[in-house]
Amino acid sequence: MAATIQTIETLRGPAGRLEALLNVGNSAATYSALVCHPHPPSGGTMHTKVVYQAAKGFSHFGVPVLRFNFRGTGRSEGVHDNGPGEIEDVRAAINWLDHEFGLPILLAGFSFGANIAFRAGCGDPRIKGLIGLGMPVEAGGRKYSYEFMRDCTAPKLFLTGAEDPFAPRELMEEVFANAPGDTEMRWIEGAEHFFAGVPSSPAVKLDRMQLALREWLHAHFFRQTPVVEAAREAR
Repeated sequence: MAATIQTIETLRGPAGRLEALLNVGNSAATYSALVCHPHPPSGGTMHTKVVYQAAKGFSHFGVPVLRFNFRGTGRSEGVHDNGPGEIEDVRAAINWLDHEFGLPILLAGFSFGANIAFRAGCGDPRIKGLIGLGMPVEAGGRKYSYEFMRDCTAPKLFLTGAEDPFAPRELMEEVFANAPGDTEMRWIEGAEHFFAGVPSSPAVKLDRMQLALREWLHAHFFRQTPVVEAAREAR
């Protein structure tokens, strides 16, 4: 489903204006969505391919989807804060969506953005579903903790490349084994952290990531909307 994209000028966080784009949904939308990008000092922005493809996955169901750059990234004001400030940026984006649409919110993030999104959204009654794409356990010398997960009772999807070095399967399953509520883990075979291929299966797996996301969204939130299968890449 194609989506009109608008530049948003009114999203502001504690550090100032946040550069943002909105994939416009249809007037009958029953949810809105927010997708958060990976680690800014490592080059992550709202234009990262995984973030863009995730936004398209939500747009398939006609929901408005907000993407934004964390403080100090792109044209967003402020400076990178290594986590605490970025959590506040996500909360500002949640507040913006709530104010603009007044709809229940589906919250997703990729890598660093997944950890930050969950930290901001867990326990917020406006958040009805959470999606962690490439949810990291350790990356670039940074260790990610998940003690806050005890407050995450909304349905959750962890969608990870089976060859992701930042989220080994055994460690991921150990960390999230006791996550409360409806929790699902899906592994994209032959994919690494960015859902690109690996030497044994070199084709990019972004289409499989998006399809898995859409299938989960359909099962939990959009049963009335058919899932149109994405073109699968050669295995």
